[in-house]
Amino acid sequence: MLFPAAFNAPAQQRTTQLPAADSRIEHAIDSLLAQMTLEEKIGQLQQYPGSWADSLTEASVPSGYTDLVRKGTVGSFLDVFGSRLTRELQRVAVEESRMKIPLLYGYDVIHGFRTTSPIPLAEASSWDAAAVERSAHVAAVEASAAGLHWTFAPMVDIARDPRWGRIAEGSGEDTYLGSVMAAARVRGFQGANFQADGAILACTKHFAAYGAAEGGRDYNTVDISEQSLRDVYLPPFKATVDAGAATFMCSFNEIAGVPSTANRKLLTGILRDEWKFNGFVVSDYNSVVELRNHGFAQSNAEAALVSLTAGTDMDMVSGLYRDNLATLVKSGALSQAVVDTAVRRILRAKFLLGLFENPYRYCNPEREKKDILSPAHIEAARDMGRKSIVLLKNEQGLLPLKKGAGTLAVIGPLADDRRNPLGPWPGAGDYRNVVTVLEGIKQAMGASGRVLYAKGCAIDDSDTSGIVAAVATARQADVVLLVVGESAAMSGEAQSRSSIDLPGSQEKLVRAVHAAGKPVVMILMNGRPLAVSWEAEHLPAILECWFLGLQSGNAIADVVFGAYNPS
Repeated sequence: MLFPAAFNAPAQQRTTQLPAADSRIEHAIDSLLAQMTLEEKIGQLQQYPGSWADSLTEASVPSGYTDLVRKGTVGSFLDVFGSRLTRELQRVAVEESRMKIPLLYGYDVIHGFRTTSPIPLAEASSWDAAAVERSAHVAAVEASAAGLHWTFAPMVDIARDPRWGRIAEGSGEDTYLGSVMAAARVRGFQGANFQADGAILACTKHFAAYGAAEGGRDYNTVDISEQSLRDVYLPPFKATVDAGAATFMCSFNEIAGVPSTANRKLLTGILRDEWKFNGFVVSDYNSVVELRNHGFAQSNAEAALVSLTAGTDMDMVSGLYRDNLATLVKSGALSQAVVDTAVRRILRAKFLLGLFENPYRYCNPEREKKDILSPAHIEAARDMGRKSIVLLKNEQGLLPLKKGAGTLAVIGPLADDRRNPLGPWPGAGDYRNVVTVLEGIKQAMGASGRVLYAKGCAIDDSDTSGIVAAVATARQADVVLLVVGESAAMSGEAQSRSSIDLPGSQEKLVRAVHAAGKPVVMILMNGRPLAVSWEAEHLPAILECWFLGLQSGNAIADVVFGAYNPS
C-alpha cells in the first residue's frame, strides 16, 4: 500500500495553468488568422527536423529550410538549439516573413540538457517529488538558455514489463507514484509563470498506454480493457493536465485497433472534452505517415486527414500536413475551421511564452554561458543522483564503508565507463564531463586509501579473458565494489530485451569474483529492473544505482561511504 504522506512533495502545488480564454491573446490570434493564407496556416502545423546534434557537434538545419522560414511555412523545429542558430532562424521568421510569426524550438530534454541527471526511473526511486521538480527545473533553465522553448517530456507511461526499453524514461509500474512524479516534472519544466526565465513548455507523452505494448516490444499492439486504461494508464496523464501541461504527444501504438495519432476518442473525447485540456497535441516522430504501416490509412492524404480531425494538431517531421492539407481543404474533404482550430492552439502557446513580444528572449548567449553546467546545477545533479540510489541488500552492516580503511577493488565493465552513465536520451550531455565510479571512489578515499581496478569483461560480450585478472585484483582487496549492469543503448526507443539477466559474461564475472572470498558490494547500473536472483542470494550488499548522469561516481561514493543514506 502506498501512503501519500510518504512523498516529499512541495508544500504548495504550483501549476502553470493555461488560461481558458485570455481575451487579448484570443483577439490577437483572430487577427492573425484573418490575415494568414492557407499555406501559412498549414506551416504552423508542421515541425521540421534539424540535423541531429550530439554533445560534440553543433545543431544545424538542412539547406533550404531558411527559405521555408522566410516564406512563413515553418511552425516549429526539432533538434535545433544553441543561441546562435536559434536566434538567426528566429530573426528570419520575425523580420523577413510576411506574418512575422516566431518559431517554436523543441528537443528531447528528458533528464537534463547539458547537466545530465539520473534517468526518470531512477529519480522516481527517490520518492521525492520536490527533488524531481528541482531536477526538471534545472533542465528547463539550461534548455531555455540554449534557445529551446519546448521539451518532449515528461514521459508518463505506466510500464509493467521490464523487457520494454522505454521503462527507463518513466516512473515505473505504480499509477499513484507515476502521477505524482508526472505532475512534479511538469511543474519543474514550466514553473509558475511562462514569462519567467527558465520556463519551457512541457509535453506529456505518450498518449496513451504506450507502456502496455504486448510482450514488452516497442511499438507493438496494445489491447487492454477500458477499466485498465482508465484505472492504470490514464491517471498520470490526467495529473499533468491538472498541473497545467501545455502540450501532449500521442503515442505510436494502437489501442483496440485504432492508432493513437488518429484516435479521436483519446485526443478529443477524453483529453479535451472530459479533461478540458486546452493546449496542443503533437504527433510522435513520423507517426502520421506511419498510419499507413498500421493499415489504418490507405494514402498519405487520408493519414493527414484522420490525424488532424482526430486532434493531432502538429505533424512531427513526416511532412504529410504540409503536402496534403491544402488539397484536402480545397477539395472540401477537410473544413478550414479544423485547420484554424489547430493553428489557434499553437499560436496560443507562442503567445504564452512571450515570443510575440520578445522573440529572442530564449536566444541569450550570456545566459547560455552562465547557466549551462553551472556549479549549482552540477551539485543538484549529484544530489538527485544519491537520492535515486536504492539499497537492496546490506548483510552484517557491510555498508557504509570506511574511507581510507584498507584496500578497495573496483571491478566491472561499468566501473570506469564514461559514456553509459549518461543513460538513454541524455540530452546534450557530454560524456567527457562524467565522473566515473572509479573516479568518485578514488576521490572520496583520498590519499590514505588504496584503490585497485580491473575491468573484468565487456558489458555485452562473451569474452571471459579478463576475468582471471579481475579475480586476482579482488584477492588483493579487503572489499570489492563490483560495478555491473547494462549499456545505455539497451534502454530507450526500440531497445526491448528478451532477457533481463545481466548481459554478456557479467554473471560469470560476478560468480568468479564472489569465489575469491572477499566481501562484495554489487553496484547495478541499468535502465530497467534486472533479474539478479543468484546475486541477491550470495552477495552481501547490493545497490541499485540505475544510470545517474554526469555525477554518477560522486553520487555513488556519497552512498558507499555513508555521506548520504540511500532509499
